[in-house]
Amino acid sequence: MNCNFINPDADMVSNDLEAVRNSSPLIHNVTNYVVMNLTANALLSIGARPVMSDALPEAGEMTAVSDALILNIGTLSERWEKSMMESAATASALGIPIVLDPVGAGITSYRLNFVRRMLESFSPQIIKGNTSEIKALLSICHQDEPHLSESKNPAKDAESLALFTGSTVIVTGSTDYISDGHRISRISNGSPIMARTTGMGCTAAALAGAFLSVTDDTFRAAVSTMTVMGIAGQRAAEHSRGNGSFQVCFLDELYNMNRETINENLIWEE
Repeated sequence: MNCNFINPDADMVSNDLEAVRNSSPLIHNVTNYVVMNLTANALLSIGARPVMSDALPEAGEMTAVSDALILNIGTLSERWEKSMMESAATASALGIPIVLDPVGAGITSYRLNFVRRMLESFSPQIIKGNTSEIKALLSICHQDEPHLSESKNPAKDAESLALFTGSTVIVTGSTDYISDGHRISRISNGSPIMARTTGMGCTAAALAGAFLSVTDDTFRAAVSTMTVMGIAGQRAAEHSRGNGSFQVCFLDELYNMNRETINENLIWEE
């Protein structure tokens, strides 16, 4: 790997969270039906303002008044394709940051082909996915080098995809890896219950939009996102009795997170 390892900085994350709360950014989510309630409440919990709209007639207009755009293909359909492309075109033209969440991209050719068209047309500031989703994107980016998509190194996958797309890449898992192709961080906060709770990855993508609205450094925004997600998840797991109560505790942890909480709980590894 050629990246410089960057330790997550608690003060930086705290400053970014305070900036979100002070600016109350409007985050346009073209996201899947399964997670709308959770992601909207998560954005509200950190001080952002969510709007959930996939209507094509207002796609461009809604994006134009937003501070960031989230594109999540979890319940992709032909109608949603058109809305996402229109929203992305507006965001790109106006310099509004885009977060792409390629949910299930490697499961069907339909999803993968749409992501291919999206990446050929636009440059998301952040791409967030689990290991299999990121490998699927690597397979379409490096069709002439298929061995790259067979890697078992999520840090290397993040770096490779970031270099190819120009995006900052988040690979989620028991340890989260973030790379812009030149820098890399890994964050070990979190809890296994997060993987058994619907919408945690989608929530990370939504929060990334909020953090992108307060900094031009996409790598910094991604690190702040995953730090806040991980700490909230870790603390929520300590108080919940299962994945039902976990969601409620998770939102409460986001709402109550402060500088002291971040300083006391941040875990990072070299």
